[in-house]
Amino acid sequence: MSKTPRISTDGSASPLGQNPFGALSAAGLPQLPQSAAPAPVAKVPEPPKKIRGRVEVRRETGGRGGKTVTTVSGFVGIGLPEKDELAKKMRAAAGAGGTVKDGVIEIQGDKREVVAKILVAAGFQPVMAGG
Repeated sequence: MSKTPRISTDGSASPLGQNPFGALSAAGLPQLPQSAAPAPVAKVPEPPKKIRGRVEVRRETGGRGGKTVTTVSGFVGIGLPEKDELAKKMRAAAGAGGTVKDGVIEIQGDKREVVAKILVAAGFQPVMAGG
């Protein structure tokens, strides 16, 4: 293996030639007055989210061999595709499996807090029901 010569990066003369930006200057550009501060950007408030209804978030173990499942029921006015999308977000956030059965979203494990956050973000009002 042969050693290749190193190229200097300190700005001195190099085999690459002169600095292409060396001739640029700020001459002719407008200057910002020292006393003028940039104007604050007005933040446009978000319109309030429409409350899409109350849903019940429960922890259930009955009929599941002692396994805990978080269920979400009481959806009004949404179809199966939107429930599937919500279930997908809940499964990803909770790091657990889940499904939609008979219009009820089921997430494996006691994940009520995670599920409630996703429901609030979607515009629902979650209510913790049961034990």
